[in-house]
Amino acid sequence: MNADMLSIRPWPDAVIDTVGHDPRSFYVEEFWLSILGPSTTWLLRRVANGLEANPSGYSMPLADTARALGLGMKGGRHSPFMRALGRVCQFDLGQLQDEGTLAVRRKLPPLNRRQVERLPDMLRDAHKRWQEEQLRIPAVDGLRRRCRRLALSLVELGEDLEGTERQLHRWKFHPALAYESASWAWHRHREASTQVAATPLAP
Repeated sequence: MNADMLSIRPWPDAVIDTVGHDPRSFYVEEFWLSILGPSTTWLLRRVANGLEANPSGYSMPLADTARALGLGMKGGRHSPFMRALGRVCQFDLGQLQDEGTLAVRRKLPPLNRRQVERLPDMLRDAHKRWQEEQLRIPAVDGLRRRCRRLALSLVELGEDLEGTERQLHRWKFHPALAYESASWAWHRHREASTQVAATPLAP
């Protein structure tokens, strides 16, 4: 691995990108945090910000990122920052493609049964309540959210508006829902791009 820079690339997965949770979401903060630990959770959030601004990938300066997260780099591979990177791969949330490239998931999957059982009692009960609430969401709302997530994933991977809508048609979504979701995804993508462009560079 390059001692100074790490190339971050998206690791797309059609299933996890649909049912998973943004690293900056309530679900990750509430439930994944106790599994991953705070250092790895904040690292994944920072990577999510980077991939949102640069959907095809970007270069992450290791020392600067470690300092920004309040982590040390002393100790080489055994430093707190490198251990946080290692946990990303340990939990199958990232994978080294070569010595200088790390592919990272944009979404974290729901906790599996064994992970839920490892949660403290309070969080295990909260997770059960969260699952029960999700089951009460009307089917049409769930379908719309799924279609929008897929549309946003397609846009972030480089599809244009028409291509996004066509792909949603191929996945058997209703034409009206495909049109609405593709338009929503492009609007959100443009808003994010505009905000990044308008952000002044640090002196």
